[in-house]
Amino acid sequence: MDARLYGLALLSALALALLPPAGATRAVAGEPAALSAQAAPPLPQDYLIGAGDLLGLEVWKDTTLTRTLVVLADGKVNIPLIGEVSVANRTIAQVKKELEERLSRFVPEPVLTLEVKQCNSLFIYVLGRVNSPGRTALASTVNVMQALAIHGGLNPFANQNGIKIYRTENGTQRVMSFHYDEVTKRDRVGENVDLMRGDVIFVP
Repeated sequence: MDARLYGLALLSALALALLPPAGATRAVAGEPAALSAQAAPPLPQDYLIGAGDLLGLEVWKDTTLTRTLVVLADGKVNIPLIGEVSVANRTIAQVKKELEERLSRFVPEPVLTLEVKQCNSLFIYVLGRVNSPGRTALASTVNVMQALAIHGGLNPFANQNGIKIYRTENGTQRVMSFHYDEVTKRDRVGENVDLMRGDVIFVP
């Protein structure tokens, strides 16, 4: 075989060998292929709606009321026939019940579906001696250990047993302690609390 033709054949064989198998999912850079196709975990049933969230409203047999609602900064949405509805710091089930009651004055026995289509209000802050300090928007609730992992873990100079979680509830700030060594080595899971909107973790 001519040397040039042999070289072309060899290059073609190598190109085919490097192609991904049919149906394979291309991984996002820096992300394992097994994770790239996974959907975000569903929100817990007790998730509290916040400003900036996108809600999906569907009313059976009434397309004029089916829409995507943006929760405004004042925690309200505006719905035709009903008007303003306060939804912030309430669960989907609570809001759905109110909508059904208020719609029943205009639509006999309304059947509606309400869901959080996009969570834009669940922020936490991890500061101090972690490898990637800053603010993170979450699609679901995480605990302290998970939040530290998201922010790259503790750096070598961190005081592992001096970590504090700052939480504001009803205008009052609480401070909770988190002892990294105790939680990881002695299984003190009670300190590994689920984080709430606006929580601040500080690693000294």
